[in-house]
Order: sequence, then C-alpha cells, then structure tokens
Amino acid sequence: MNSCARSGYAGFLAVVLVGSWVPQASSQASDFPNRPITLVVPLAPGGSNDILARLVGQKLERKFGKPVIVENRPGAGGITAALGLVRGPADGYTMITASSTMMSLNVTIRKQMPYDPRKDLTPIAMTVRTPFALVVNPALPVHSVADLVKLAREKKGQLSFGTPGPATFHRLSAEILRTMFDLEFIHVPYKGTVPALNDVMGGHIAFMFADIPPALALIRAGKLRALGVTTGERVPVLSEVPPLKDVGMPGFDASSWHTIAIHSGVPRDIIEKLAAAIREGMAEPAVVEVLARDGAIPVVSPPVDELRRFVDSETVRWGKVIEQAGLAGSE
Repeated sequence: MNSCARSGYAGFLAVVLVGSWVPQASSQASDFPNRPITLVVPLAPGGSNDILARLVGQKLERKFGKPVIVENRPGAGGITAALGLVRGPADGYTMITASSTMMSLNVTIRKQMPYDPRKDLTPIAMTVRTPFALVVNPALPVHSVADLVKLAREKKGQLSFGTPGPATFHRLSAEILRTMFDLEFIHVPYKGTVPALNDVMGGHIAFMFADIPPALALIRAGKLRALGVTTGERVPVLSEVPPLKDVGMPGFDASSWHTIAIHSGVPRDIIEKLAAAIREGMAEPAVVEVLARDGAIPVVSPPVDELRRFVDSETVRWGKVIEQAGLAGSE
C-alpha cells in the first residue's frame, strides 16, 4: 500500500471510529440512568446536607424511575467522601452534596488536598443557601454578643465552641468572632452539626454557629438560645432574632451554599441531564416551601458553566477572609 493509500485509509478509519463513537455516547446518555444512583452526604445524618440530599433524591427517583441511595460518609471535612467519588468511575451514577466548605473553603484552609475541587469535581446544580444562627447553652448567663464576649474574657481560653469540621463556615464564623474581639476559644470539631448541637444543649460546649434548619426546632423549644443570625437580613422563620451585624458584629454577613457535584470526567450530556432534573425538582413550590419553612434559602440554580464561575469566585473571596483570620493552611 503506497503512502497516499495508507493516508486515505487512516483518514477513512478515523471517520469510521468517530462516527461509531458519537452515537454510542449519545445512546449512553439517552439510556441514563438505567440503574440506581448514589448520592453521597459527607456528614453525619440530620444536618442540612442530609435533609437536602433526601429531598433531591426523592425528586430524582420520581423523574428517572430509578432508586437514589443516600449514603452518609462523614470524615475529614468532606475529604473522605470526595476522594471516594473522584477515585471512582466517571459514569454519573455517584454524586455528592458539596457545600461551600468542600468546593471553596478547603482550598485555602487545608495545608494540602488529596484532590482539587476545581479540577476533579463539577458542580452541576446549586440547591440552597443556608443562614446560620449563633446559639448558646440557655444555662449560660449570655443573652447577647456583648454577654458572650464578656464571659469569654472572664474565662479566657476556657470557652469551647463546636463545628461539624475544621474547614467549615461554622468554624470560620467563630474565628471571625474571635479575631473581631481578640478572644481565645477552644475549638471542638464534630462529624456533623447535630452531634455538636447536642453537646451545646448538654453544656459540654458553650456555643456554636449552627445552620438554621437542624437548629430551628431546638431554638423554638428553648433548648438553645439564639443571639443572632449571620445574614444581613432577618431570617423569616426566626424573625425575632436580629442579624449579628446589628447587635455587636458590624459588617458580618455570611451564609453557606450547597451544590450537587459530580466527577469532572462525566460526559457533558449526562451532566446536563442530571442538572436539569435537579433544577426542575428543586423549583417545585412544595419543595421551596419546605426548605423555606426549615430556615434555608432556596435558590434558582444557574447553568452549569455559570455555576462553575460562581464557585471559583467564592474560592477567591473566602480565601482572602481565611487568610485574614490566620487560618490559611491551618488544617
């Protein structure tokens, strides 16, 4: 076979291969999902991520007619769960509830990361923003931020606060409080919000910044005392609790955000199919009502590419805050 013939044959073969591959990829996407999907929650059951995952799972089950298994894998601030995902197959059958901690804060606060959320994970849909409340044990003589600051100074280095992990908004909020008033606290990390809340109620730790959904019933029952919310405006379900920026922490305005993320190697058509299904399910009035009633802030998810840009901008924004709080590379 001469060189021209070989060249022509190679070109023909390439066309055949490409032609055969494209329909195959499309047929895989059109057939997706044809078996159960796993939605991983990187925290213990009962927190905001867990509540959210079960809502998303219900909507995807109804949409696709396939089971969605919600699996809790707590540990290492979400790193354990994320590693399981990024080291697994990029087939779209495993997703993860990825908060701002996993997608943005970890990048700056961790000394080293065994994965890169900017390269290894693709956020496909934003679901909610979660405001926080600064809560204390009701037995403490603390009814305001000023009271908490006073007690912390009287018991220098003795007051402890809880978080669902070291590289979280819960932790960052407490560190902002610490640096704002030059205080000393003991940080006690847990494997989820609920275990930490239990220890606030039990008097084992003094306070925490808690996401409102799992804390709401406890605040209403008087088992926790809320000193303020972290958002710039009042949260409707806790309208009696003022924003912290108005009662002692000027300029403080923060909330976490939650996405559903997937292995970055998943084909784009499968990503878009999942993203559209999640957006559709989360936009249902009944879902919006449930989330708002529990203290979350439902959001309309932007398209996948726009969401990626938002996550990248948040990584830069909170990276600066983490550095100012002296927490960069601290974990």
